[in-house]
Amino acid sequence: MLREISAGGVVVRKMSAGWEMAAIEPQKEPSAVTGTGTRKKTSQKMLLALPKGLVDPGEKPEQAAVREVAEETGVTAVLVTKLGDIKYAYVRTWGGRERVFKIVSFYLFHYQSGEIDDIAPEMRIEVKRASWIPLDDAARLLAYRGEKDMVRRAQTYLQAHPEV
Repeated sequence: MLREISAGGVVVRKMSAGWEMAAIEPQKEPSAVTGTGTRKKTSQKMLLALPKGLVDPGEKPEQAAVREVAEETGVTAVLVTKLGDIKYAYVRTWGGRERVFKIVSFYLFHYQSGEIDDIAPEMRIEVKRASWIPLDDAARLLAYRGEKDMVRRAQTYLQAHPEV
């Protein structure tokens, strides 16, 4: 079985109405695959996800997360803490349909600068749109169970560390 290592982030900013989080709408809806290898159906018209991507050779996961956040959302952010890892297996829909074991490390980031959705044209192959959504709604709006869990972890961290 092949292995893939990815990293991504929950990027938050404090607004007068409360915390907001950066979410992306992938260009193409990937087949969601559960840990048992079965496809997960989603009734959402718009699939929302966290920014994430493969860790490049020689890159640390937290560096990849910073890069992926910037590439997929258009914003820069400061690392706050690691939230955890998601582990799952899926079957590639391209090439030889290999089975892949994937680990995605997620980090909490605090927004620093930039305009959401101000991304390079070549990233539009991957990301249809990036937007701010209320953090309190994120666990309900995101498509993937593991990412919903990362958002809940971010909320717990922010409640315990209001200085962020």
